Amino acid sequence: MKKGVQFPIFLLLFSQFAFAAAKSHVIAFGKWTSVKCVMNDRNEVADLKVRALFVDSRVKEFTVGVPHEVTDRIFVVRRAFRINDALPQDNGESVRWIWQLGGWLMVDRVSGRVTQLNLPDFDLSSSNVAWFRDYAAYCGFSENGKNWFAIVVQMGRRKTVLKKTLGSAPDESGRAACSTPEWQRQPVRVTFGPVNNQKFTYSIRGTVANFLDDPEEEQAE
Repeated sequence: MKKGVQFPIFLLLFSQFAFAAAKSHVIAFGKWTSVKCVMNDRNEVADLKVRALFVDSRVKEFTVGVPHEVTDRIFVVRRAFRINDALPQDNGESVRWIWQLGGWLMVDRVSGRVTQLNLPDFDLSSSNVAWFRDYAAYCGFSENGKNWFAIVVQMGRRKTVLKKTLGSAPDESGRAACSTPEWQRQPVRVTFGPVNNQKFTYSIRGTVANFLDDPEEEQAE
């Protein structure tokens, strides 16, 4: 008799646990707010609009720009954050918050998980990402700042699909010369540039990228 009573109780507890585990998460964005954002190491300031990212009514991050829907479950969006700009000699008397641009976040609607993406050689002040499907294309910069690259990465893969040197990197004032790459759907291609009055187009097939000397001739074929 005791066992017969315990079994329904076990089923009840198990069903409640399963329901809690399967509970969906609510992902939402807050209202846009205008802020002053420090854009680079020279402390140049620009007006920027940010908004909070909520998971189950709790603020997880602040974001900028329009999210990119990767799948019906996952989207990516760029992060913004506040950092304390107070100096040591201020002796903690005041906190001086400034806004800065961060990297990119991956948000899973089902699990509610927010993850920071690792984009190789991504420069916070100069790299502009163009998303297509689960590919990210952007201009990357070497750690010593001497070279810049055409980069394509695919989410979920550590190895880059494309990393080709575009030449010597310009100084801070000229890094905007690398505009946002442009994607083409059929066939899948991405174009970087112009760099020194030249554009660089690559065909993307899965995890393989090939340089096209003459994209128009290749298209005709």
